Amino acid sequence: MLVKWMRCTVVDRPGFARAQRKWAGLLGEPGFRGQGGGWSRAKNGVVHLFGFWESRAFYDSFMARSHDRLHASQVGTYKEMQVRLFEYRFDVKTGFRPVFTDADLLRVAHCRVRPERIEHYTLMQEKVWNPAMAGSPGMLRGVFAQANTEDEFLVLSMWDSTAEYGKYRVERVERLALRAQTGADVTHVAGDVIDLEPSWTV
Repeated sequence: MLVKWMRCTVVDRPGFARAQRKWAGLLGEPGFRGQGGGWSRAKNGVVHLFGFWESRAFYDSFMARSHDRLHASQVGTYKEMQVRLFEYRFDVKTGFRPVFTDADLLRVAHCRVRPERIEHYTLMQEKVWNPAMAGSPGMLRGVFAQANTEDEFLVLSMWDSTAEYGKYRVERVERLALRAQTGADVTHVAGDVIDLEPSWTV
């Protein structure tokens, strides 16, 4: 499964929101699995969107045929669009589905990993971070994915409430990072918490 992460700064909120609803046209596309996103809590006007495709081939076919038509009404409503593609590696928790309707917020973490530490980083994600997140009552599901540059990773988790996410953050993150030796693995980490916008879910 291919995971597409889009991040941009919106300059025309009503126009962007109107145009975003037109992406419902994705539903007829071969290989399309789901899309959703919302507003960053940390940075005013920043939007994160996540799209899921069965494979890179289906995604490339969509980009060549239908993307520009769906995107046309959104031109001029945002600036600084960044797009990154990742390949699914494994679930965070179990039974990942690209469904956003039962979630209240998303947490995204983007990491660059030292090449010689990729194997260790991946193992720690599986053995330390995943069980901790899966054990948090408010965490619904998530996905761990890797870019084709190999040293770049995405961890996306879906949460049912701010309160439950807050408990996980306060109680566990520093201790888990020490146990996983995250500082030795990672050269750069950036993250955000995103309030889901239900009308953008496809």
